[in-house]
Amino acid sequence: MEKLAPDMPVSATKVVITGANGQVGSRVKETALRVGYSVTALGHDQLDITDAGAVTKTLSQLSPDAIINCAAYTDVDKAEQQPDVAHALNAIGPANIAKASPDDCLLIHLSTDYVFDGNATYAYLEDDLPQPETAYGKSKLDGEKQVLTLHPFSIILRTAWVYSATHRNFLKTMLDVGRNRGDMKVVDDQIGSPTLADDIASAIVHIVDLARANKFDASRAGIYHYTGAGSTSWYGFAQTIFDQLELETGEKISVSPIVTKEYPTPAKRPPWSVLDTEKITRTFDIKPVAWQQRVRETVRKVISMEKDR
Repeated sequence: MEKLAPDMPVSATKVVITGANGQVGSRVKETALRVGYSVTALGHDQLDITDAGAVTKTLSQLSPDAIINCAAYTDVDKAEQQPDVAHALNAIGPANIAKASPDDCLLIHLSTDYVFDGNATYAYLEDDLPQPETAYGKSKLDGEKQVLTLHPFSIILRTAWVYSATHRNFLKTMLDVGRNRGDMKVVDDQIGSPTLADDIASAIVHIVDLARANKFDASRAGIYHYTGAGSTSWYGFAQTIFDQLELETGEKISVSPIVTKEYPTPAKRPPWSVLDTEKITRTFDIKPVAWQQRVRETVRKVISMEKDR
């Protein structure tokens, strides 16, 4: 890693963000700009990561200190019909980035709980054996392997159940559909940890800061888990959303629990998606926030944004 002179601010950091228009990528861009990074934000229109030549040329020209790969094929159900397309974006693309990244450039690559089969009864550890059961999960696991093999200074950040006040996600869908229907039925036998995209972005920027301040070395490279603290079902997630909506606006949405077999999908959902986050706390002092707190804050933010329109 490039050594910083004592008077050189961390804000001099040059960061490239791929998938910068997505839910997490847009939050990483916003957070990185806020702390003063020099940011190059690349959406798919600016850089197709499956094009090895374009990736090599772009990264060579930019010579970044850190690369955050948020680009991904995330349609879990559609991936069952388009496994080659998912594999191209989730495995070949990250491999292209890893190959083209300078050796002293930190590469952070986002991954998912779907690399596991979801049959555990405890929070998954980073070194637990991945056993994906979907095309999406298999493509993401292959991407992890490519990055770790091809770039020695890389971090895989696995997360789950991501949402925000913008973009398409479970929280926004619940608010939109629930307010339209007045009642909802939501799966109660799939368990995970709702995770705010803004918190993922903050965690990423914190890790980059440590790297640029020489408080990170290659021994800390590898796989890390990061999600909101605690766990719940999709039904519990929805109930918290609607409770906060009622508190803020007086609108009451009825929500009833159902089981997975009552809501069939092309891709199997992991029944258990809880990830252990102790390693990222121990290594980088990144402490996840209680999922309930963040969900309530985000519902308030969505309502505030609606009033400002």
